[in-house]
Amino acid sequence: MESFLDSGFMQALIKNLNVVWEYRDLFIRGFFYTLFLTSTAVFLGLIFGLVLGLSRLSHRWFLHYPAKIYIDVFRGTPLYVQILIFHFAAIPTISSLLGQSSPPGPLFSGIVALTFNSAAYIAEIFRGGIQSIDKGQTEAARSLGMSNGQTMLYVILPQAFKRMLPPLGNEFIALLKDSSLVAVIAVNDLAYAGFISAKSTYIRWGPYLTSALLYLVLTMVFSRVVSYLERRFSTE
Repeated sequence: MESFLDSGFMQALIKNLNVVWEYRDLFIRGFFYTLFLTSTAVFLGLIFGLVLGLSRLSHRWFLHYPAKIYIDVFRGTPLYVQILIFHFAAIPTISSLLGQSSPPGPLFSGIVALTFNSAAYIAEIFRGGIQSIDKGQTEAARSLGMSNGQTMLYVILPQAFKRMLPPLGNEFIALLKDSSLVAVIAVNDLAYAGFISAKSTYIRWGPYLTSALLYLVLTMVFSRVVSYLERRFSTE
C-alpha cells in the first residue's frame, strides 16, 4: 500500500488535485461566468431569433432578404472568427464612433458574439417550427376574425413551441459548449480557468479535466431540464 501511495501516479494525482484546489476560486468564478454568459446569450438570442425567423417568413423583400443574408453569414462562418471580429474590430469601432474612450470588456464582447450567432440558428428553428403547423390553423383563425399578429401569437406559436423545444434545447447545450471559445478573448469562463491554472503551474491533467467535468455537469443539468419541459408540454 505504501509503495502505491509513493508511486509516480499517486504523486502526479496529488499534484493535480492540489492545483485544482489552489485555483478553486478561479474555477468557481468560471462556472458562474459560463452560466451567465450562456443564459444571457440564449435569452437575447431567443428574442432576436424570433424576429429573424418571422422576417425570414415574411413576403416583404426588405424583411426576408436581410434576414436570410444574416442567417447565412452567421451560420456559414466560424464562431471563433465571429468572436475575434466583434471583440477586436466591430465593438471598438462602434465605441469609437460613439465617442467612448474605451470599449466594453471581453465579457460584453462574448455575450454579443454568442447572441448574434445563436440568433441565426434559433431563427431557423422558429422558421421550421412555424412552417410545420398546418395552414388550416391559420385559415381557421383568420375566419374567426383574428389579425395576422393575433393568429401568430395565440394560435401558431403556442403549437409550434412544443415542436421547437427539442431543437431549442440542443441549441442551448451546443451554445453552452461553444461558449468556451470566448476564452480566446480572456473571458473568465471555465475554459479560461483551466487554461490559466495549467499555464501557471505547468500541470495539465487536473485543470483541463476539471473544466471538462464542470462543463459536463452543466450540460447534463440542462439536458434534464429540457427533457422535463418536453414531457411537461407533451402531456398538455
